[in-house]
Amino acid sequence: MAAGRAEAEACVGQVVLPGDVLLLPARTDEERLRLGAGAGGRLLCGPGLRRCAAGLLVTKCGLLRHRQAGGAAAGGAYWVDSQQKRYVPVKGDYVIGIVTAKAGDVFKLDVGGSEQASLSYLAFEGTTKRNRPNVQVGDLIYGRFLVANKDMEPEMVCIDGNGRSSGMGIIGQDGFLFKVSLGLIRKLLAPKCEIIQELSQLYPFELVLGMNGRIWIKAKTVQQTLIIVNILEACEYMTAEQRKQALAKLSGN
Repeated sequence: MAAGRAEAEACVGQVVLPGDVLLLPARTDEERLRLGAGAGGRLLCGPGLRRCAAGLLVTKCGLLRHRQAGGAAAGGAYWVDSQQKRYVPVKGDYVIGIVTAKAGDVFKLDVGGSEQASLSYLAFEGTTKRNRPNVQVGDLIYGRFLVANKDMEPEMVCIDGNGRSSGMGIIGQDGFLFKVSLGLIRKLLAPKCEIIQELSQLYPFELVLGMNGRIWIKAKTVQQTLIIVNILEACEYMTAEQRKQALAKLSGN
């Protein structure tokens, strides 16, 4: 699609370029474009898009996607599905960070973005000034972004809105950490992902997926862990049939 203006609904599934303006239906106004969950009928503006007076301004090159709102309510979400290499922190994303330093009461984490994220020692479940978490440089932390915008340093927490860890925190020392593309991570995080279901039938394993493209995995043995790692890395370039054939050969051994 050439750079210019076009109806957003007509461009779903097509390539959009930075600078394109997507026009929205007349019933949608700027108030409905606020980010975050809200009342039924509110339209969400996802990655690769920015609000403007005419509608949505495209900031990334990729395929335009749209998800309908649940029920009969109007709205839903628009976003751009792109194959970018560098991760850009987004509020609410669950990521895997590597502790690089400790500055006072704050830990600095490498999350794969342009700058490091901060994590307070009080952002863990059950921690107090006397009962601090045992976090060391080099540890892996699974958490979510509480603050993430272009004007402020990213801030992570390891608790949900109720103060519970909900699976977040320090990841075990054993296991294997590797990095894949952001597109593959989104595919693996999709509900009822066939790749994860097929791998779980091959070997039992523990898996942590970060939206920043990092994956931590631990199987029963080192050999099984490396096999699963190789399969996950190859899934991006394999068809579903090729993947099933490879898994069938491994299960037959």
